Amino acid sequence: MEPSPATGGSETTRLVSARDRSSAGGGLRLKSLFTEPSEPLPEEPKLEGMAFHHCHKDPMPQSGLSPERVQARRQLYAACAVCFIFMAGEVVGGYLAHSLAIMTDAAHLLADIGSMMASLFSLWLSTRPATRTMTFGWHRSETLGALASVVSLWIVTGILLYLAFLRLLHSDYHIEAGAMLLTASIAVCANLLMAFVLHQTGAPHSHGSTGAEYAPLEEGHGYPMSLGNTSVRAAFVHVLGDLLQSLGVLAASILIYFKPQYKVADPISTFLFSICALGSTAPTLRDVLLVLMEGAPRSVEFEPVRDTLLSVPGVRATHDLHLWALTLTYHVASAHLAIDSTADPEAVLAEASSRLYSRFGFSSCTLQVEQYQPEMAQCLRCQEPSQA
Repeated sequence: MEPSPATGGSETTRLVSARDRSSAGGGLRLKSLFTEPSEPLPEEPKLEGMAFHHCHKDPMPQSGLSPERVQARRQLYAACAVCFIFMAGEVVGGYLAHSLAIMTDAAHLLADIGSMMASLFSLWLSTRPATRTMTFGWHRSETLGALASVVSLWIVTGILLYLAFLRLLHSDYHIEAGAMLLTASIAVCANLLMAFVLHQTGAPHSHGSTGAEYAPLEEGHGYPMSLGNTSVRAAFVHVLGDLLQSLGVLAASILIYFKPQYKVADPISTFLFSICALGSTAPTLRDVLLVLMEGAPRSVEFEPVRDTLLSVPGVRATHDLHLWALTLTYHVASAHLAIDSTADPEAVLAEASSRLYSRFGFSSCTLQVEQYQPEMAQCLRCQEPSQA
């Protein structure tokens, strides 16, 4: 039986206990236990070693943003405002200077604004509770915002590449080197200012993480990596790439300023920086497609999760193991655990959930515990997926 979807970092789990003998006839029967019975049951003593209350790993989260996310939102607001002002200045300066290279740099700033706005939008949506329609909440809006940012950058860059190609075919254009040099210098200062605003002091450090993803945790509670910190770090890295591009545009403007006969440097630099801009979207596009295709998070592999579940005392086999991500920082897992007839389903559930949270940082886990049957080894639906 497939587990029901989990919502808001909790898990809804159906437990099937071991067969026990009937008190009347001694026959075997199956008894189903639900985490939320329809009728109130007498209070039972808590199991020793239970890592969390009931079926949830944390108490009810407080409404609103944490102080860390509030600080991240302020940083993103400030950087987004600076980026918009200087992008508008670059558009005006590029138009006055007749420079496509300046326009290309402005297009890259447009992509920065789009990514930061997507991060701010996701921070706002993360405060909204899940509904009966959006049972996982609104987390995936961050992914859709990133996709829109990539598409907009491709459209603008395509137009600039077309204009640069026309300039290479026809040399009947003029570059205002003074305006180009001034605009490129301001763009470098703008990127330095944005890098200063987004720079984080004392940011958490982790080994083995890549980009805006989880680093597997070996000990302690597996709380998900802060979305705020992740967004700010990603924006900071993007601004560093923009700074390098702005320095390249500045070098081209200096060359044209002192050697006007080399005005071809403008369309050539447009080609080079457009390729860099499109190339910078490749990791984002890869992550977006992975999330939308329900792929396993790149930082969490199938085999370690399976082996962790199999290492829980009493677990004989696991099947229907699914790993996916709502965003780069919201990972979800579900699985069926086949246990021995002598194993305690509640204890197995508690231990398995605790290990998944602490070692892999899942935001939500849904586990179904059932008694192991020998025919499971030949069941086609219980087999592991292929390596792909």
